[in-house]
Amino acid sequence: MEHPGRVVGHANNIIMSETWIVGINPVEGALANDPARVRELLVEQGAHNPRIAALIDEAKRLGVSVHARPRAMLDKIAGQARHQGIAVRYEVPAPKSEHDLASMIETAGANALLLVLDGVTDPHNLGACLRSAAAAGASAVIVPRDRAVGVTPVVRRASAGAADRIPLVVVTNLARSLRSLKDAGVWLTGLAGDAEQSLYAIDLKGPAALVLGGEGEGMRRLTREACDHLARIPMPGAGPERSVESLNVSVAAGIALFEAVRQRENVT
Repeated sequence: MEHPGRVVGHANNIIMSETWIVGINPVEGALANDPARVRELLVEQGAHNPRIAALIDEAKRLGVSVHARPRAMLDKIAGQARHQGIAVRYEVPAPKSEHDLASMIETAGANALLLVLDGVTDPHNLGACLRSAAAAGASAVIVPRDRAVGVTPVVRRASAGAADRIPLVVVTNLARSLRSLKDAGVWLTGLAGDAEQSLYAIDLKGPAALVLGGEGEGMRRLTREACDHLARIPMPGAGPERSVESLNVSVAAGIALFEAVRQRENVT
């Protein structure tokens, strides 16, 4: 898990900060996915966990300094999180913004696949969405700066390392960013329970963005109006309303992302 850090300095006029990532799985993810940003590893004095021993060996192999510290120090670093006797000091990457979208889309080309989350506030849901997006090979996940959760300790844990693998783009004006995506040739498909068209009838090949609303309320009006298509996930057991909101947002995101993957794999 990640414990909030502090600003530590500047590089190329970009403010950089550090944080503590604690717990065996999150530390393992940081060493595997972004070792260049790991500054040091702390382990509880007297710890005899074979997984911790393996992480110590890996950290040393990567040139990361390792220090044994009293349990009380790790308790203080972790706060309310469960540290399991291990923590790393981690340099947080500079966040992506709407200004980075054009170059990201250009780099991805016809394979651009974006997941847009309009107001997801549950950290477990965001973490699970990041995990699905990374597994599907998505180009990025886009979220609004306000009325949405950021990368918290729970998000990092729920993402199972995906928070280190997929860009999270935080935008100040989601509706404006969606218009920019359209101008860049990206087709937007919003998931809505009252949509007439099935998700499986939408062409998700080529540059595409899947747009989902937050828990309970779904997409906001301006977000919905920005979409090129609205689609529902067919749910024969959900009753006549077939509401996509009856699905957990991370489940709906996973279904939509892997429908896009399926279609793209079938391109001849």
